[in-house]
Amino acid sequence: MRFATAHHIRMNYHDRITVEPGKRGGRPCIRGLRITVYDVLEMLAGGMVVDEILADFPELESADIQACLALAADRERRRVITH
Repeated sequence: MRFATAHHIRMNYHDRITVEPGKRGGRPCIRGLRITVYDVLEMLAGGMVVDEILADFPELESADIQACLALAADRERRRVITH
């Protein structure tokens, strides 16, 4: 399997991920909905596939899930781990 480099896959998630003080504790949400990025990442980590998430949450679009992954990748890319 060949992975694309980051500059080929970087997505602009800023139009899909919103942060509103008072909504879900100020956590990043999807398009102002009450579904957080964490919720989606937790579902994916738990083994759900995109089609299952979209079936359970019809207000979501596949691009929303992609935006959650892009935000997580961006945060991880910026993280510096020191021991």
